[in-house]
Amino acid sequence: MGDWVRYGAFNLLFVSRYSISIVANLTATDVFTLTAVQPLHGRTTTSLDDHHQHQCASAGTNPKFPAIIIFGDSTVDPGNNNYIDTIFKGNVAPYGINFPGHVPTGRFSDGKLVTDFVASSLGIKDAVPPFLDPNLSDDNLRTGVSFASSGSGYDDLTTLLSNVITVSRQVEMFRSYIEKLKGIVGDEEANNIIAQALVVVSAGTNDLIFNFFDIPTRRLEFDISGYQSFLLQRLEDFVKQIYDLGCRNIVVAGLPPVGCLPVQMTVRLENPMNRQCLEDQNSDARSYNEKLVKLLPEIQAELPRSKLVYADIYHPLMDMIIHPQQYETTVGCCGTGVLGLSLFCKSVTSACGNPSQYVFWDSVHPTQQVYRQLAKYIVKEVVPKLLPN
Repeated sequence: MGDWVRYGAFNLLFVSRYSISIVANLTATDVFTLTAVQPLHGRTTTSLDDHHQHQCASAGTNPKFPAIIIFGDSTVDPGNNNYIDTIFKGNVAPYGINFPGHVPTGRFSDGKLVTDFVASSLGIKDAVPPFLDPNLSDDNLRTGVSFASSGSGYDDLTTLLSNVITVSRQVEMFRSYIEKLKGIVGDEEANNIIAQALVVVSAGTNDLIFNFFDIPTRRLEFDISGYQSFLLQRLEDFVKQIYDLGCRNIVVAGLPPVGCLPVQMTVRLENPMNRQCLEDQNSDARSYNEKLVKLLPEIQAELPRSKLVYADIYHPLMDMIIHPQQYETTVGCCGTGVLGLSLFCKSVTSACGNPSQYVFWDSVHPTQQVYRQLAKYIVKEVVPKLLPN
């Protein structure tokens, strides 16, 4: 039975209780030689995204934002991990079975992510590509990309074994993006695009699970309140960095109900017939979110012409979990549903028949159906707070 978990993001890597010491002693070479899956089996998302982007344009939409720019973890990573040396990849079937073309793109879901649906609803593009895709077109770059990396977090310690891209390193990728954008549209227009773009930041779950809940690394230094403050300081530093690079319209997502992730319930499972959310972890997620809600206006006050808006992921997702008339909520659709993800969820036959009836696709990440509902909430309740009155 697994003892600690953390992968990707809603964010966790699963490692067996009996293999912690083995993994801890692996060299970087040992770990990364496990990587056997190549990016998208030779297919990228770029041509598909170009097609969808032209569909948006031809539909006569008038986007409120010229571009969407995304930072964070697997909740918003469309496939950057396909192009780095890590085992944390979602580019194998049955991931992507409900994505256009039924291809695994690197998204940790059966289909699109919440940011894909937000971008589509706002008329920007129908699918947001990963920045590391080597085949990005000029249109891709003009309308925005994701720098997110599955398994990432605000705390650099979170990625120590995984070799994924920390949120702080995503800032350097953003710098590179800006230079490429300037080469396409010129300095002035590039600055305008960045200033008017919708910026989404979604991270933090990996930090708590990997460094505090399941592995007590940071508990040697902090109590939960202290670690929350540490993460929020890292978030503040990050927001100020991207502000200095031109970002002005920033949505920051809070934490989900971490204790309701199927894999977290499995880790602490005492009665196999009674799978319940872990209230202590949910309480810690709520208190972090409360601190974040108070912090964002304080940061905004220091940054002229900025708008920082909180996106409440916790309550919409919790509402689906506690009112499960339409959904299976305690297990995921793919694999065993209690531990399966990534390479543990690797065949079409391992998926359930109808992912739309599940809250979770694997033991960590939501299904496309849930991301679609979360996007509706964000477009209706969050995005308007960024627009002029």
